[in-house]
Amino acid sequence: MTKFDVLREIRELKNHLSYSKNIGFFFGAGTSCALGIPDITTLTRSVDTALNESSAKTLRIVKDDLATLINGRAVNIEDILNQLRRIRELTNESETRKYLGVCGKDASTIDGEICRAIYKIITEKEASAPLATTKRFFAWYNLLNRDYAKEVFTTNYDLVIEKSLEASEIPYFDGFVGSFEPFFWQESVDHLVKAGDLTKNWIRLWKIHGSLNWFWRFSETTKSYRIIRIGNIGKVSDIKNELVIYPSKDKYDSSRKQPFIAYFDRMRSYLLGGELLFAISGYSFSDQHINEIIFNCMRQNNRLFVIAFIYNDADLESLHKSCSAYLNLHAFGPTKAIINGELGEWHFNKEATKPNENTTTFWSDDKSQLTLGDFNALVAFLVASSGKQNSQDLGAK
Repeated sequence: MTKFDVLREIRELKNHLSYSKNIGFFFGAGTSCALGIPDITTLTRSVDTALNESSAKTLRIVKDDLATLINGRAVNIEDILNQLRRIRELTNESETRKYLGVCGKDASTIDGEICRAIYKIITEKEASAPLATTKRFFAWYNLLNRDYAKEVFTTNYDLVIEKSLEASEIPYFDGFVGSFEPFFWQESVDHLVKAGDLTKNWIRLWKIHGSLNWFWRFSETTKSYRIIRIGNIGKVSDIKNELVIYPSKDKYDSSRKQPFIAYFDRMRSYLLGGELLFAISGYSFSDQHINEIIFNCMRQNNRLFVIAFIYNDADLESLHKSCSAYLNLHAFGPTKAIINGELGEWHFNKEATKPNENTTTFWSDDKSQLTLGDFNALVAFLVASSGKQNSQDLGAK
């Protein structure tokens, strides 16, 4: 297998970070996992345990049926929620119409119970999650070149990013406007930022799988639903509206310009917008819809360079099967990497280090592997590479 020189590639990465005028980020579930928030597998087990016996039984019926349809991975709670939504649609939420023995009304009830369970599980973990790493990342990101808007896309629906930004008093925008019940305003996402715009230096946060503080609100006037954002929520049981915290099929199929579709459109136009370094962390490339956008944009924009930091080598090897033709994508795993479309192993020669070159920010001598697939290690590396080592240097609060 081909050998890649760790030191050479890391030095090249540092050059990219130093000279790229436009840098964007994509955060997957792994970034939240690094802070102690459960991943989708753990969340699926926790929800099953949290439901009452009757609801848990229905969940398992749906899960077992999906297991016969989904190949290559385990069924997760998002798959189950999508299927329950299909049952609700097919049966018109009727008590008499059933699919898999589940009537539409029960599917609607269990859908709500699952969402509330997800909310409770994540918020409890989120309450004890350390914000220091995320705050340091955004303090670093906020100080980068200000000629371009800074954009962060994430599949995570926890509120760690929002809490970190607000704790550091860093302005950001997510497409919602208003005060009492902020509503999604599509035009604000499509709007191109111009010189002199007050919001030019605000960080753009696009939560493409929804958020714990998004809810469907039914309008008696229009007889339709719209998504609103609610701030600091006390008890989720007090909220009567339906949570929007998962990738419903409506995100892909609906012609309505809800946040999901608008965010994907924004991601596509952002990646096609010229010279860009797009860094990916905590994402295993398991969502084919997201992959399609990234790969298509790499084909169309030869000024787009994607660098992915992968937590384990299995995901890296799986990624190589679909990305070997893309020379503008590099992926770094613990012991392997994809560079210029080729899969190879890391080779680390400690004797080749330069005087005062600190390798501990990216390499573990004990495990003989690259550490940047871990979000905490990645942030430490980014900050160290910038020459700003402490909160005072970064301007963090």
